[in-house]
Amino acid sequence: MGLENLKPASGSVHSKKRVGRGQGSGMGKTASRGNKGQKARSGYKIKRGFEGGQQPIQRRLPKVGFTSKVKKPYVININRLPKLKELDEITIESIKSIHKISKKVTKIKLIGSGAKELASKIKDDNVIYSGMNR
Repeated sequence: MGLENLKPASGSVHSKKRVGRGQGSGMGKTASRGNKGQKARSGYKIKRGFEGGQQPIQRRLPKVGFTSKVKKPYVININRLPKLKELDEITIESIKSIHKISKKVTKIKLIGSGAKELASKIKDDNVIYSGMNR
């Protein structure tokens, strides 16, 4: 393919500057580090986010938590929706026929006193009742 002949353009690659090799090099004595101070010492490394003693921006800004990817079920209180007790089978479609719910809803949880009594009527895995651990 000819990749072995690839070379950088002539004059584009410079040799590394050798610092601290005597006065004749122009980079001797302090080796271009200036005089004294933390930055002039060997082993100096600035901490990530350090702003010279000023409070770093990641500490000045408020924390932001994560959003759970687990979808919470749409909750219906059966005491406020008496028509639900009259249904023969409880599925998402049957609930949508008596109660206005968004199309995006995929799980429904029934709460309220008497939610356990409706357990035998539930025919959909996406419909759960309070007290049911799922």
